[in-house]
Amino acid sequence: MTKLTVLVTDDDQDIRDGIEIYLKNEGYNVIKAADGLEAIEKLENNEVHLIILDIMMPNMDGITATFKIREERNIPIIMLSAKAEDGDKIHGLSVGADDYVTKPFHPLELLARVKSQLRRYVQLGTYNEEAAKVEIDGLILDEDAKEVILEGEPVRLTPIEYKITELLMKNAGRVFSIREIYERVWNEEAYNAENIVAVHIRKIREKIEADPKNPRYLKVVWGVGYKMEK
Repeated sequence: MTKLTVLVTDDDQDIRDGIEIYLKNEGYNVIKAADGLEAIEKLENNEVHLIILDIMMPNMDGITATFKIREERNIPIIMLSAKAEDGDKIHGLSVGADDYVTKPFHPLELLARVKSQLRRYVQLGTYNEEAAKVEIDGLILDEDAKEVILEGEPVRLTPIEYKITELLMKNAGRVFSIREIYERVWNEEAYNAENIVAVHIRKIREKIEADPKNPRYLKVVWGVGYKMEK
C-alpha cells in the first residue's frame, strides 16, 4: 500500500521536526511548511492525505489557509493552537478543520488523532460491495461513491461531515444524542463534545438545507439530540 503523506505546518521548526519524527516512526511520509502560503504551495505539488496546521503563523495564518484549502480539497485538517478556549476551538472547526489539538500537546495524543482521521479518510475512498444508496426526499447518500447528492448535485462535505450525515441518514428517524454522535464518528469517548458536534451540524445544514434556520432534513430534538427526518 502506498504510504500516506502528512503535511506538517508550523512556524516553529522544533515543533515541525518533533512531529516529523513521530510520524515517520509510524511509517508516514512527511512534508513540512513554515506558514499557510508554503502549505498551499506544497499541496499543489504533492499528494497529501492529512494536514497538521498551526493557527498562529506569519504570512498566512491557519484560519485563512483552511478557508483556501477547503475551496478545493476535503482532506482532513488537524489544527494546532496555544489557545485552549472553547471559542477558539469552535472558530477553527467552523472554518473547516476536522480536529483541534491544544499546545502544549503530547506527541502520542496528536499521533492518535492523525491515525483516527486518516483511517476515516481512507475508508471514505474504499469500495464496499454491500454499499447502497439511501434517499430522503431528494437527498441521496451514495455509499459506493462515498458522497452526498442533493437534487442531483454533489455536496462538498469534509470527512467528518460525511460521517455524521451517513450516520443520521442510515438511521433516519432515530434521534442520536450528542454523545452518541461524537463517540460513533470520532471513535473516542465524548468529552465537552457539545460545541464540537453543534459546529459540524451547523456546517452540514449550511450545505444541504435551503434554509438552515428552518431545516427540512437535519432536525434538532431539543434536550435530546439530532435526527435526519424520514
